[in-house]
Amino acid sequence: MKSHISYVKVRYAETDQMGVVHHGNYAQYFEIARLDWLSALGISYKTMEENGVMLPVYELNTKFLRPAVFEDELEIEVQLKELPSVKITFEYLIYNQNKELLTKAFTTLVFMDSKTKKPIRCPQYILEKLK
Repeated sequence: MKSHISYVKVRYAETDQMGVVHHGNYAQYFEIARLDWLSALGISYKTMEENGVMLPVYELNTKFLRPAVFEDELEIEVQLKELPSVKITFEYLIYNQNKELLTKAFTTLVFMDSKTKKPIRCPQYILEKLK
């Protein structure tokens, strides 16, 4: 399925006392990659929300293989796992500048009507861009 690569340089504030990226920062890295993926498809998250569609995170699973540290140049590969329906699932692979695999993860998000707060099917215009 469609994939995209984003880049993030680890900032000092993202590290903990052990000098590694605190686990809580990874959700932001995944979001950066996911929004870049949408943008590369020509989909604006802001416009999607203005049209009444929200995408809250339903599930987040992360496996930390090696630590990321201050000033690492992270390469975040995000890939769509399958065509979305009510849910959309992304897989993430994070590498450092030495091409070492640091982290594997996936997120599942749910398409939701912003007014009713009820799940809805993936908008047709997104499905068309994925074909």
